[in-house]
Parts: sequence; C-alpha cells; structure tokens
Amino acid sequence: MALLVAMTLGAAPAQADYAADSNAIHNGPCTKEAESRKVTLDITPRPVRHMQELTFRVTMAPAEQIPSTLILDLSMPGMVMGKNQVTLKKRPDGVWEGKGIIVRCMSGRTLWKATLLSSELGNPAFSFNVRD
Repeated sequence: MALLVAMTLGAAPAQADYAADSNAIHNGPCTKEAESRKVTLDITPRPVRHMQELTFRVTMAPAEQIPSTLILDLSMPGMVMGKNQVTLKKRPDGVWEGKGIIVRCMSGRTLWKATLLSSELGNPAFSFNVRD
C-alpha cells in the first residue's frame, strides 16, 4: 500500500509537465509533421473513450520506405500503466490499421499519448484526453 501511495504521489507533479496537444482527435483525424512527412492518426469510434475497442488508423505522405507493420505505443505521461501497444498492419489502400483498448486509470487521470514507434518517422506522438 505504501508503495502504491508513493508511486501515485511521485507521479502527480510530473502531470503538470504534460498537456494534450491533439484533443481534436474526438472530432476527426489529427496530423503532425514528422521527418518531412505528414503523419495522420485517426481513432474511432469517437469520442475516444476508455475500456472500449478502438480502431487506430495511421496514414502518411510520402509513405515510401515505411515497414508494412508499425507499433503504436499507448502510454500515460507521468504514470506507469504497463505496456499497451497496438500492432498496425498496412492495408492495400496505404493505411496502417489495428485495434486496441485504452484502459481506465484508477487515479481518474485521462491524459494519454499515442506514439508511433518508427525510426523512419522519428517516433511522432499525439497526446489527448480520453473521455469517460
């Protein structure tokens, strides 16, 4: 119990260093510039909620020399939530897609970060607040 309290208290100040940059994800896809490419993340259904199966879609332009499988790492800034990664497979239409779940944090915090793990793209990240 003491360890849980210490971890929670230790993580709380770090939260102030993070802010959602892509809350528009609840209305539609979000795009960022990454390594001279436009990378777009779309999450459905909207609004993005905890504890439901979500479809994650990534598109980019140009898309040459990008592997057919990518990993989307879902994490909570300033809080260790355990490994939560979504495997994205390239479809014939040039969209990388996969399914996953964003878990509910027992602390009540809602800020999450989706990082596309790709050395070719420089690991672009989208942060957003998940809705209840």
